[in-house]
Amino acid sequence: MRDYRYERNVPTAALRKARQAFKEADVKVAMAEYERTQKAFHANHERLKAERLARDAKAARKLKT
Repeated sequence: MRDYRYERNVPTAALRKARQAFKEADVKVAMAEYERTQKAFHANHERLKAERLARDAKAARKLKT
């Protein structure tokens, strides 16, 4: 029978600092991606809204004549 011992590895101060730096970098990348996605969504939404309004205006003019 084997005797297994598991020791908890306590991170050093340098390791904790490195992890924090990587975490901050990941957050910045995620936020930039989110903002880029939101800008694209809003631009597409505005484009579709303009197309819909133009289509509705054209239909309204067609009904008047």
